[in-house]
Formats: sequence, C-alpha cells, structure tokens
Amino acid sequence: MNTDHIILILITFLAATVNGALGYGFSSITVPVALLFYTNRILNPALVMVEVVINGYVLLMNRKSVPHTWRRVVPILLGVLPGVMIGSYVLFMVQPGWVKFFTYFVLLPLILLQAAGVRRPIRSEKAVGVPFGMGIGTLYSVTTISGPPLALLFNNQGYAKQEFRAALSLIRVAESTMTAVAYYFLGLYSVESTQILPYIVPTVLVGIPLGTYLISRMDPEVFRRLCMSFDALVVGFGMSRVLIELRLAPSPAAYGVLAAVVVIDAYLLYRFFQRRSSPSRTGGQSGLRVRRL
Repeated sequence: MNTDHIILILITFLAATVNGALGYGFSSITVPVALLFYTNRILNPALVMVEVVINGYVLLMNRKSVPHTWRRVVPILLGVLPGVMIGSYVLFMVQPGWVKFFTYFVLLPLILLQAAGVRRPIRSEKAVGVPFGMGIGTLYSVTTISGPPLALLFNNQGYAKQEFRAALSLIRVAESTMTAVAYYFLGLYSVESTQILPYIVPTVLVGIPLGTYLISRMDPEVFRRLCMSFDALVVGFGMSRVLIELRLAPSPAAYGVLAAVVVIDAYLLYRFFQRRSSPSRTGGQSGLRVRRL
C-alpha cells in the first residue's frame, strides 16, 4: 500500500459518510482528490461499479417516496441515455488531462452556486427536463459526478426531503447503470481500475451507515454546507494543478484560482452562518424571512 492508496481510502471513507448522510456526494468529493493521482479513464470505471450499488441502496431506502416523484423526473431520465452515450465517447477519445480540466471547470461553479444558496425556480420544469438530463448524463459519464447540479435543481424546485432523495436516487441509478454498460462496450474497464476497488469497497460499507447515523445527531444544513466548503477548496486546488499540467498557466499564477475560491467560499460561509444566527438576534419576523430563503 502506497501513499496514493492511503489517500484514496481516506477520501472515499469521507465521501461515503457524506453520501450516507445526504444521499449524494460520493463522487463529487472523491473525484476532485483522486484525480490528483489517477486519470478519469482509470478512476471512473471503478467508481461507476461502486455507485451502481450505492445508488441502488439509496433508492431502496427511499422507495416509499418514489410514487410521488417519478413522474416529475421522467423527462430528465429520457435525456440521460443520449447524454451518457456522448459523455462515454468523450471520455474514450479525449486526452486525460483535458478531461480533468473539464471536470474541475464544470464542478467549481456548481459547488459555489450551491454554497451561495441560489434559488431560481423553473416554471417550465418539463420543458427543460430532457436537455437538462442530456447535460447530466454527459457530465456523469465523463466525470461520475452529477450530485451538485441535481441538488441545485431539486432544491430550486422545492422538493421535500424524502422526495429529494427519491428523485435523486432514481436518476443516479439510471445514469450509473447506463454508464456502466456504455463503459463495457467501449472497453474502458481495465486491470488498473479493478485494482483500486479493494481500497474503495470497504470504506463504502463502513462510511454509508456511519453517515446515516451521524446526520440524525447534527444539523443537516450545517453539515451539507461544510461539505461544500471542503469540496470547493479541493476543486480549486485541483483546477490550479491541472492548469499547470496542461501549461495553461505558470505555477505561481495558477494558484490564483485556489486563492479566489478560498476568498469566495469564506465569504459565502460567513454569510451562511450569519443568516442562521439572525433569528435569535432580530426576532420572529427576521426568522420567518430566513426560513424562506
């Protein structure tokens, strides 16, 4: 076991704990760190195999809410399949360094938008479902990440907690299963991918039940917000590293991305805790306003 394996064990354990608590987050936490040591072509097939099981488990746990949500997510599901086909082919054809760049480039603004608490409900939900699903399918098959944009959409659309988890797990079961099949036909599974599975599977088996236990004993919103801060910092660092790797920016200047992320996230984190503390300082009217945000 080398340093890469130890870091992979630690980050997948943290990611599995977060997934157990929130219902998503395994790939969005694992991938930014693991990409510092592995390419997407090695990492993705291993994660997809694990995520098929994780997403199936989450769906099983939230099956009672599926009848209330499945009609709303059908348009998204219709778009996922062509998106998965496009993204899998991109992963097969594009140089690994540029796939890393794409991963960080897409993930960073999504995390910051979540952290900012953006709420812009979409009135024509059905109309945007198919193109949104194509985007999600493409993003997932290239990066194995789809939690942040899905969480952003479902929070904006006012899903209740259990409906949120059910809708999320329905889409993620579909996209992970379709991606696993697409990877098989493109020949993306390799010995290198299977060799890292023994370092991932045990952490998932321990981390998911632990996360489910912990979330019942802490504030879910604070936990989710701290996870996003960690994610933003890791993605900012990864983006800086890949800019150097692709020679898009020199070493000192590239870390300006990380510095900017630190400043933005610190401000958003300060604003988050300030809003949460405002009801106790300003009374009931302010408290009502905060709850609506």
